Amino acid sequence: MAYPSVSAPYGLRPINLIGGQVFAGSTRSIPIGSSNDTSIFYGDVVKLDSSGLLQKDVGTDTATPVGVFLGCSYTDPQYGLTFRQYYAADTVASDIVGYVLDDPDALFKVAVVSATTTIGYVNRTAVGNNTVLVQNSGSTITGNSAVAVDDNTGTTISFPIRIVDVVPETAIAGYPGSYTEVIVKWNAPYFTLAEGTPNTITWAGGHQYINPLGV
Repeated sequence: MAYPSVSAPYGLRPINLIGGQVFAGSTRSIPIGSSNDTSIFYGDVVKLDSSGLLQKDVGTDTATPVGVFLGCSYTDPQYGLTFRQYYAADTVASDIVGYVLDDPDALFKVAVVSATTTIGYVNRTAVGNNTVLVQNSGSTITGNSAVAVDDNTGTTISFPIRIVDVVPETAIAGYPGSYTEVIVKWNAPYFTLAEGTPNTITWAGGHQYINPLGV
């Protein structure tokens, strides 16, 4: 069966871990505050706030992710314990929990866009480069994210995403070496040095578990 064409972004989908390690489906349960006013969709990028609660990470050219959101649960006053593909904004419950793939070594498949939800492509030369996240609103029908990565890549240290491979099956017919999906990982935090007495080092970006200063 032919690989399905990529018609729209779908968020970040875990495939395995760096070095060929297997992703066994393990997630971490992280609380979401009652009445959080931002919807979080399956495949969205998320982060911890200073209270240890889960928030959608809306960063693009810089981000501080703790991982990718893979659903949630809470006690609904009418239906009891409820599992959902996405967290709906302003949900009121005292036990909302988001399921997060928080492994810094995780690899994800993601669609490439040229703008918002317009599917774009990168060439094989993009492998090893950094790129930015493109934030789009997810679907309340499917519960799925619409986050993607931009087709412009480079070596900017603040960009949160590293392209580690292309998805060969998404090569565009008639355009050899052009691909609409890529495999990506999180970049590490970076630091800037301000010379003075004393010198000051400031850490920023990257996966929150790797930042030496914490959240």
